[in-house]
Amino acid sequence: MADYTLFTNPMSRGQIARWALHEAGADYETELVDWAAKPKSLIDANPMGKVPTLVHHHADHIHVITEAAAICAYLADTAGPDLAPRPEERAAYYRWLFFAAGPLEQAIIAQSMGWEVAPEKQGMLGFGTFALTVDTLAQLLAGRDYICGDRFTMADVYVGSQVDWGLAFKSLPEHDAFHAYAERLRLRDAYKSAKAIDMDLIARAQNA
Repeated sequence: MADYTLFTNPMSRGQIARWALHEAGADYETELVDWAAKPKSLIDANPMGKVPTLVHHHADHIHVITEAAAICAYLADTAGPDLAPRPEERAAYYRWLFFAAGPLEQAIIAQSMGWEVAPEKQGMLGFGTFALTVDTLAQLLAGRDYICGDRFTMADVYVGSQVDWGLAFKSLPEHDAFHAYAERLRLRDAYKSAKAIDMDLIARAQNA
């Protein structure tokens, strides 16, 4: 049995988890999830039936990790220690990992759904406004190559996936800093190998 089992669908955030597994060099197997017939093994692991769900077969223990950002952080800790933050990188690592998982994703979803929030209620939101959230991320990426500075870490898998997808699906505005960051990430071997697997699975499903 592999060390990890990834429950995923290629048309999902499971692409983030697969990229993280490849960056960490983890030994894993894939359980593909059909939206219309989710396997009992997935429901047993995650009653919400969400993907990605990662199961870590660790000695006599089984650990279940859900939520793509948590999966990334967990894999850095357990399988790819070079991708975890050094002491001087921890503040940026955790700040921007959770920024992307919280305010950025909330802002993108709200914008995509066309939800309008009255100015006097914007303080109740975790992101304030879409423009403020996007500008904050752009300012960060305009001043550094990676989330923690000059070194790639697992935070870049999650934040980078948000930027990569945001540009591809037009849910983020065009910005030089976003494009430059995404291009750096797309050159990585782990990104390419993980993406190739999911793109092949998508092509097979479309041609079935």
